[in-house]
Amino acid sequence: MPPASGKRSRALSHWPRRVLAWVCGLILLLLMTLTVVDVIGRYLFNSPLIGATELTEVLLVSVIFIGLPAVCMDDEHVTVDLVTSQMPDWIQPFRKALLALISATIFGVISWRLWVYGSQIYAYNGVTNSLRIPVGPVAWLCSVCAGVAVILTLYVAARDLRRALRT
Repeated sequence: MPPASGKRSRALSHWPRRVLAWVCGLILLLLMTLTVVDVIGRYLFNSPLIGATELTEVLLVSVIFIGLPAVCMDDEHVTVDLVTSQMPDWIQPFRKALLALISATIFGVISWRLWVYGSQIYAYNGVTNSLRIPVGPVAWLCSVCAGVAVILTLYVAARDLRRALRT
């Protein structure tokens, strides 16, 4: 029996989160394995893993930017509400919408600059020192993820503001 349309749409909305969670989880598992192998090689065999630092840098920046759309999708940014918790309830949706616009603008600038930076690095064939990993495509990946974060931040803000205005 096919699932009800409500369940189907809910399941479809969860698949991007699951994909992002799996990708980030695999990258973190790879980071952990890389670190363990490097430490064992360094301290037990006096032979560190060649390029471990470069791989760690590339994987770390990847997991951060690939995870950014998931954070924006769930509106789970780190927040401090020392002052805002004292504000009246009616102002909260507007405050959140304004902050979302500011966040989206910042993510947009980050995306734009990463794209420009990635293009410059790609133009002169910039690679890492040991493993010769091309850096331009990594910057482009980060730029695209930041661009997706812009779209999701604006979508979540509009959705939440619309819900708040209905009540």
